[in-house]
Amino acid sequence: MNRPSDSPTERMRPDELRASAALSSVQGLRMLGLFIVLPVLAIHAHSLPEGGNAQLVGLALGIYGLTQALLQLPLGAASDRFGRKPVIVFGLALFAIGSFIAASADDLLGVTIGRGLQGAGAISAAVSAFVADSTRDSQRTKAMAMVGITIGASFALSLIVAPPLYRWVGISGMFAFTGILALAAITAVIFMVPAAPQVARGRLTRESFGRVVSQSDLMRLNFGIFTLHAVQVAVFVALPGWLVERAGLALPSHWILYLPVVLLSFWPMMPALRWGERQGRPRTVFLGCVAVLAIVMFALATRPEGLIPFAVLLFAFFAAFNILEASLPSMVSRLAPGELRGTALGVFNTSQSLGLFAGGAVAGIVRAVWGDAAVFLLAGIIIGIWLMAAWRHRVWPAAAH
Repeated sequence: MNRPSDSPTERMRPDELRASAALSSVQGLRMLGLFIVLPVLAIHAHSLPEGGNAQLVGLALGIYGLTQALLQLPLGAASDRFGRKPVIVFGLALFAIGSFIAASADDLLGVTIGRGLQGAGAISAAVSAFVADSTRDSQRTKAMAMVGITIGASFALSLIVAPPLYRWVGISGMFAFTGILALAAITAVIFMVPAAPQVARGRLTRESFGRVVSQSDLMRLNFGIFTLHAVQVAVFVALPGWLVERAGLALPSHWILYLPVVLLSFWPMMPALRWGERQGRPRTVFLGCVAVLAIVMFALATRPEGLIPFAVLLFAFFAAFNILEASLPSMVSRLAPGELRGTALGVFNTSQSLGLFAGGAVAGIVRAVWGDAAVFLLAGIIIGIWLMAAWRHRVWPAAAH
């Protein structure tokens, strides 16, 4: 599939564009199903038996991340063995079943079981591997960026539609809606996603797993995605309170800031990625974005005041975040052996899910003991460690041409 003459200045071929767009829509529908209940679930939980127990509410909110972390690697490896499409359809079916269980639940335990099954449909590794299989090296970052943009758009859309949808159909209707989205995604996989190119099939063995986890550059990328998503969650542990106290923005109005900032942050994404590949300087773009994240965290730790400083810092955060979110899986797919691509991306996505869990847990403890500023300071230090690790990265995308 990949040819030495491939160049980042080339356009995506029609088959590459179709596969990338279809797989982006599948991932976007799934992530919208996960995101859409987050703004309202904690509030609704108070109306359920044991909904006053903060630990149980937190478990209901976060259990999908745990089940995702446990199953990313097995499903990614299964996609190497049995093919991408069957595994993606299986994962989406699990997601749909979990959604309908949560929709029919009348207590917090039923909602938690449903959310756990939603997370068990951990198809991110299989989708990323499918995108990688369907694109040349020179076009892969663009394809991964399409997936990232779709996920970001799903997050932004959830901020808009969740409150009115909750008032209209309630939480049961929202979970049922997520199940319908999963069924729509299954239809898209079967009828819209082109057949996967023929690639070597691999099996998850102790030796093959060792090849994946012992590769130093892959380990750096896994640490990077762990850090990126740990910081993402940590930021939103401390940030909402500061927007109320230091920016004068009431909690129900936070979407007024988040929505334009998230949408505008996609604007520099493709130009930066394209410049890095065309100029042969992906390392500059990558390390620059990690440095931007560290600067934003340290700036937030200085306790800024006013809406404009927060808007500027959040724009910089999301712009760097989006570029790294697209770059990291693309780099993993290039470094991993073709027959173990799903396994490598399974380890990668497991690291991402563990980062989501760890970021929330650690940030909550830090905030309780040392306050909000300490959360941002710790995040800046961790990103600094990532920057030092990434500096030692040896193989960059340009080396694949």
